[in-house]
Amino acid sequence: MKKKKLLWILPLPAIILAILLWLSLRLNEDQKLFQKKADLLKAEIVTEETVTEIGGTPVEPLGNVVFFSVSDGTSRAKVYTGTGKKLSDAWKDAVRYSLKDLKKESYEPRWVRADVVSNARPVTAAELLYEISEIHSGFDYHGVALDPSFETALPEGELNGRHIYDYKENNVSISLMNTCLEEKGMETIEELPENMLEFDCIGWFCDENNSIFPLCHTGADTGRRKDITLDADYAANIIDCASSFLVDQVKEDGTFVYGIYPQYDEDIDSYNILRHSGTIWSLICRYRMFPDEELKKLIENTIDYMLDQITYDENGAGYIYEAKDDEIKLGGNGIAVVAMTEYMDVFDTDTYQDVCIALGEGILSQQDPEEGSYTHVLNSDFTVAEDFRTIYYDGECTFALTRLYSLTGDRKWLDAACKAIDHFIAEDYTQYRDHWVAYSLNEVTKYVDRQDYYDFALANAYNNYFRIEDRDRTYPTNLELLISSFETWQRMVDNGIDTGDFDVQELLDVIAARADRQLSGYFYPELAMFMQNPERILNSFMMRNDKFRVRIDDVQHNIGGFYLYWKNYDNMIAAGLDPHFKNDVQLGE
Repeated sequence: MKKKKLLWILPLPAIILAILLWLSLRLNEDQKLFQKKADLLKAEIVTEETVTEIGGTPVEPLGNVVFFSVSDGTSRAKVYTGTGKKLSDAWKDAVRYSLKDLKKESYEPRWVRADVVSNARPVTAAELLYEISEIHSGFDYHGVALDPSFETALPEGELNGRHIYDYKENNVSISLMNTCLEEKGMETIEELPENMLEFDCIGWFCDENNSIFPLCHTGADTGRRKDITLDADYAANIIDCASSFLVDQVKEDGTFVYGIYPQYDEDIDSYNILRHSGTIWSLICRYRMFPDEELKKLIENTIDYMLDQITYDENGAGYIYEAKDDEIKLGGNGIAVVAMTEYMDVFDTDTYQDVCIALGEGILSQQDPEEGSYTHVLNSDFTVAEDFRTIYYDGECTFALTRLYSLTGDRKWLDAACKAIDHFIAEDYTQYRDHWVAYSLNEVTKYVDRQDYYDFALANAYNNYFRIEDRDRTYPTNLELLISSFETWQRMVDNGIDTGDFDVQELLDVIAARADRQLSGYFYPELAMFMQNPERILNSFMMRNDKFRVRIDDVQHNIGGFYLYWKNYDNMIAAGLDPHFKNDVQLGE
């Protein structure tokens, strides 16, 4: 027995030695991987052309400054700074600091981003705070050096990714900045220095496959990859990745993880059944493109949850009930009908026909049969709570009524939809820039051949070009509006219907500009790496102006727009779409 015991005890030192050796080799592997990525980036960056583009020595009299941001994909990027008179010297300095840190702990450099300072200018604390107060939330793309030697400097990704810039309070969070400085082993501060440097960067990114991507460095696209050909394949890949993110958000009970604030990996503690229903629609779009039996089961699970939220009045009319608010929202019925009719169309079934009809009756109960207008919110006892909540409900339900006509052939649904559209025209709903109006007009004109409907559908797009094209924020519903309008225009052309003086090239240019701008809301790894848990929000879509929020409806509307882009791509190309189109709108325009 003693001998056996000895056999168990003796190998322990050897086991410990083996573990230490493995860790040592692992660290060496991390350093080797980083060095390989750094060399690939260097070949792209430290060239005569780059030096010329950057302008020689942008930080006088210091010289050049290089930042390396390194992430393993599961945690926030670590940022290292290098300086030198020549760009190659600054590069070596940044590599040295990075390798030194990688030697201390095991940290796989899955993603490496290199940013080279392109210019720097003095800024006072008061000027910086004023700048933050004047710009859209999340849209300050400048880094800040607290000293002229860049010994304490934070690039834009750290400032925004850590919520150090507090746009809501028009302030810089000293506590969050100090947390960042402490992690870097730097001295903390009590207040912003009176005199600092504000700087811009030109960046490149190396991914896990060692592919190199130059990054945009001007305007609202700053920091994400550039030179993208947004063709049908690229749109399909975006849809595939973003919808995969949604699939991962589905829980066992059929609900979704509603949303995330990624700066600190915080779940959004709320729920909205209307947005739940819209997200189902996105998953069905994914199934159309990438059929998958497991996805079908997942979709049915989310529909089952939605069905459990239906309440019925004494006449059998159905209503989607929002339990947390104890109310019935008109739009809930509309989007639920759209989701289920989409499901039945894809899977060639009438499974949900009866419940869709019941929900349609609920919509009709909230419509004025003479004017075509709707009552928006009911109490749980079906009495009126609010006549109006949001303009979106009108288009959602009109779209749903037309879908019910397509499903059943019962003319009453189409007549009710036409009543609503007559109301839209009379009240000039083009002023609301509403994508649901575009969806409903595109659907109704499949069955109703009226010139005023077609004219109104096109006007809903061209009356809003000036409010859509040059927006620095992504506003994903704009792309849905534009391409739904294109579909209507295409039907007019195909059927020999007069399009008047409508300039389709102008529409296509706005579509191209907005599709490109939407990519700035996509969590590419070069943006996600500055958030607390990059892998969790990778390939999702965010709203930069709301603390980089990722919510199911944000992802849904982006998928909806790119799905329409993919679906209509060939027709748009034939009509004059340029997939290389780039609109370099500057911030604030």
